[in-house]
Amino acid sequence: MSARLLLVDDDRFILENLSRVLRAQGYDVKTASNGEDALRHVQREKPDLAILDVNLPDFDGLTLCRRLRTEHRFPILMLTARSDAMDKVVGLELGADDYLTKPFDPSELIARVRAHLRRTREYSLEASAPARVEIEGLVIDHEARDAFVEGRAVNLTRKEFELLAHLAANKGRVITRESLFERNWGFDIAFSSNSLDVHIYRIRKKIEPDPEHPRYLHTMKGYGYKLEFKS
Repeated sequence: MSARLLLVDDDRFILENLSRVLRAQGYDVKTASNGEDALRHVQREKPDLAILDVNLPDFDGLTLCRRLRTEHRFPILMLTARSDAMDKVVGLELGADDYLTKPFDPSELIARVRAHLRRTREYSLEASAPARVEIEGLVIDHEARDAFVEGRAVNLTRKEFELLAHLAANKGRVITRESLFERNWGFDIAFSSNSLDVHIYRIRKKIEPDPEHPRYLHTMKGYGYKLEFKS
């Protein structure tokens, strides 16, 4: 069965053209021209991936992203004409998985859609991964989608949990920055580098007694990160 995509944009030209491009790749594409229509569509039929424009006529795409994330976990790719990195950071904090800045080559959109759908399938197939990983007072719980320090939930965001869970599945091993970029942000390596640092900093603030002297999440300078307890 072909993957179901929801494309949300108030520009009819963009809707028609991107729909045609994505359908030519075999995807089942539904469209909406505003946030309310998008929410109604998701209530009827949950997509496998959503592509949201930041600028919508009723409420912006960031608000739509936040509302979708309260109930759903499918990948969200944002389209924006803005180049301000802070808009992207806000979007990622609200639960977006990726950003694509207009104008863009349709082939790049297709590549990112494929990558996110592939990673979603990989996550769903990771049945062999332990449901809980415990490291000296730190617990990463896949069912709760959160981490616990001495029994206290730290309230990780979706992206923070996915980063920490991937490191936990490879505890004691150094995971390269490039591997974390591709797995969590796709192809936008230049931006992901900054975003990765932001997310690691936020994770440390939540799980470390002293974020400036981490016991769990360690930086291997010039290479990557490792999750391992060090007193």
